[in-house]
Amino acid sequence: MSHCKPISTPMALNEKLYVHDDGEKFDHSLYRKLIGSLLYLNTRADITHSVSLLSRFMNKLSKTYFATTKRILRYLKGTKNQGVEFKKEENCKLVGYTDSDWVGSVDDRKSTSGYIFCLGTNVILWSSRKQNYIALSSAEVEYIAATNAACEVV
Repeated sequence: MSHCKPISTPMALNEKLYVHDDGEKFDHSLYRKLIGSLLYLNTRADITHSVSLLSRFMNKLSKTYFATTKRILRYLKGTKNQGVEFKKEENCKLVGYTDSDWVGSVDDRKSTSGYIFCLGTNVILWSSRKQNYIALSSAEVEYIAATNAACEVV
């Protein structure tokens, strides 16, 4: 991977991963080590969602998941000089944003929601996780995401 070509996004747009992937199977140990290393790097907000999604498939490994994991490594190579910068500001305002995908997991029909909080222009808190409930509408998914974010910030 040291000579791989850098890319601009950690995952392909609208990429769906399935628990019952019939792709070719291979050794789980390398995949588990790689996901473990990426979880350590998960302090980077830009890969949080991708790593969280891939960590769901630790026991159901196929080459599809491994290729997606290698894509994150290519993304990291292209963004290794980027980082989170904190700037001193006089009038800081706490601002939060939430988002979710309705029925994002095709296997169990659960949604993934996330939030990000900024103090002024500085990102201070973020998360992306699968919801515990199966929502019946996109409005319900957004409501759950907003509730989770409000609980976290309080």
